[in-house]
Amino acid sequence: MKRDAMPLPVSTGVEHADRAWRDALPVLVIALVWVGAWFAATGRDMVETWANTETYAHGFVVAPISLWLVWRMRDRLREMTPRPSWPAVVLLAGAGFGWLLGQFGAVNALSQASFVAMLVLTVPAVVGLRIARALMFPLGFLFFAVPIGDFLLPMLMERTADFTVAALRLSGVPVYREGMVMVIPTGRWSIVEACSGVRYLIASLMVGTLFAYLNYKALWRRWAFVGVSIVVPIVANWMRAYMIVMLGHLSNNRIATGVDHVIYGWVFFGVVMLVMFWIGARFRESASVVDVRVLTAANVSGRLHAPAAIFWRALPAVAVATLVWPLVQSATAPGNDGGPIVLAPVVAAGWQRAAAESIPFVPQYREPSASLHETLRRDDAVVGIYIAYYRAQDAHRKLVSSENALVHSEDFTWRTVGSTTRHVTLGTAPVAVVATQLRGPHEQPLTAWKWYWIDGTVTASDAYAKALTAWSRLRGRGDDSAAIILYVPEGDPGRASAILQTFARDAWPAIAGTLEQAAHEK
Repeated sequence: MKRDAMPLPVSTGVEHADRAWRDALPVLVIALVWVGAWFAATGRDMVETWANTETYAHGFVVAPISLWLVWRMRDRLREMTPRPSWPAVVLLAGAGFGWLLGQFGAVNALSQASFVAMLVLTVPAVVGLRIARALMFPLGFLFFAVPIGDFLLPMLMERTADFTVAALRLSGVPVYREGMVMVIPTGRWSIVEACSGVRYLIASLMVGTLFAYLNYKALWRRWAFVGVSIVVPIVANWMRAYMIVMLGHLSNNRIATGVDHVIYGWVFFGVVMLVMFWIGARFRESASVVDVRVLTAANVSGRLHAPAAIFWRALPAVAVATLVWPLVQSATAPGNDGGPIVLAPVVAAGWQRAAAESIPFVPQYREPSASLHETLRRDDAVVGIYIAYYRAQDAHRKLVSSENALVHSEDFTWRTVGSTTRHVTLGTAPVAVVATQLRGPHEQPLTAWKWYWIDGTVTASDAYAKALTAWSRLRGRGDDSAAIILYVPEGDPGRASAILQTFARDAWPAIAGTLEQAAHEK
């Protein structure tokens, strides 16, 4: 009796893919832990920002949402075979260099975005670009964890004030505006940072992007809803500010002026968001499906038999691409071995020292390495000078920061009326300075000029100052830099500018000499 031969089991593409995933996943976890460990300080800075700033509190839920999005795709991912991508390792090294530039220039957003980019690029470096493309949205969603958006504050505050003033006038309420302050018959209102709407905008953008991904398949629908998620909170915040002022005005300041001001704002925003998502849900499509090509035996052969060793060879590549940058940063970190920094008093021909109390104003700079605050007089002209000098800057203590300003928006002793850029002569060269008009106690006017000094170069630009600081660090010259502020209590802007120009011409050689001396005495 002849026995039929039993058919041999045929290994399918999915079985090969499962085997490859069992080899790749431990390597991916180790690589992610490696990156997280070496850049833990940057991660801690992000978490501290989430915990201490309501605007970025959503950062705590970003990673869990991203992991959930990956988990819901697990069946599709099983059909794909992981394989390391060496070009992704090159991109990973580029992200590491971006982190280094952020550290050198004390640009928190760049360092933190580069850190997230390194975590994201570790995925294709270990399991391949094709799988990373399938995970594009879950991986890209991680960038919402980066606390960025403060740069929008001045613009959003300005637009909110513009709309509120226009709406009040259309409503028949007379308004006098000076900077961010609005005076109406029943009282004075100020647009502060909390009124900018940036927290509404960031929260709406994150949730709106997630909603669009989960509810729409067509790319144009997704982008359209993301656009709506940007426009709606901005306009809603304008309406919120106008309605709060009107409620206070019509109630003779009995409502919408205390804690109910904040509660009303969040309730209004919540209602607007609820309506936006309700309307968006009416146009929802079937659940989005990731376009993943199922592997067949024809395209599996020759690709799915990659040995486990290939994933372990990717691990040292990831390690080298990321480790080099913290080592460079540590090797070039500026120190304070020279002891305390001393800024010599400014000596200008014809100018005499006066009592500091003659101008009751001090710029608000956080923890400078050294500072100089003086008042000088010549005839009836009085000029104040403030220098904030920084060395060994880090994420919390740096020259260019949103926490460093002439006046903070919450400061009701002094307030900013307007600001512009003008060119003045320092030494023999014309340079740009930021000219700001302020109002102080009893409506005392003040005109201030501000510029930066970085390793001998003068600029008024925040961005250029950051770039100069990074370049100085890259050349091994440290990060010594300073903010120079001159101010005059003068009601006539024309005369104030003439006084400041004369003082700058007379005092700049001494100021520059003081800064150069401090930089060389390390």
